[in-house]
Amino acid sequence: MTESVPGNFIWFDYVANDAEAAIAFYGHVVGWKPQPIQQGYTMFVGSQGPQAGTIALPAEARHGAPPHWSSNVHVADVDATVALVRELGGRVLSEPKDFPNGGRLSTIADPQGATINLFKPANRMTLLDRTKPGAFTWSELYAAEHETAFAFYASLFGWKKSRDFDMGPAGKYLVYSLNGTDLGGMMTKPREMPAPPHWMYYIEIAGLDDAIARAKGKGARVLNGPEDVPGGARIAQLMDPQGGAFALHEAKRSA
Repeated sequence: MTESVPGNFIWFDYVANDAEAAIAFYGHVVGWKPQPIQQGYTMFVGSQGPQAGTIALPAEARHGAPPHWSSNVHVADVDATVALVRELGGRVLSEPKDFPNGGRLSTIADPQGATINLFKPANRMTLLDRTKPGAFTWSELYAAEHETAFAFYASLFGWKKSRDFDMGPAGKYLVYSLNGTDLGGMMTKPREMPAPPHWMYYIEIAGLDDAIARAKGKGARVLNGPEDVPGGARIAQLMDPQGGAFALHEAKRSA
């Protein structure tokens, strides 16, 4: 496994109304096992070890947002990055805070309103293989205007534009990378999309159709898909029973 460097997504959290319900749902759909650690926080454990975590928070601690997935991006200095966020027109939703044996964290909103966490781990962290089932494989931003949003994140994290896909009437889809590895994409959200600018996170799955059926059987609904995407993969975007949006990704099957 490769050691993480600043700019990588290194952890994901589900901020829940009901953490126990979230544990049961994602365990059933994705196959994660729960590992409680402290103060109501439970890690989701996959074949490569811990993948993410969940905790129930009061509404005021969620910064007014409903249940949702959030991500932590590795930075070299949380305080310096927070200062840059302010300089670039973003907002700081929670000031930098130390978590014992964890690291230093701050929650910010980009100038268009999408939220993300800045995190400096207390210890070295290795990156999981994003191609294996149960891992977060793609991080996608639906922006009010994606080129401007990309410039903001590029300044914070050192991300580079890999390429654009022309989606016709839907506009262009920008793929961004770190040190030559694609991390995700960004697009200007369609006018008919009611949600404000936000991030969507894709979980690698083996057997997309079966996973969708499991999710629907537990009360989730499909927002988009399943559909093919460039490269031969298949995806679907869903909303879980608590109202949190997430996406599933199935890599191209070998012939």
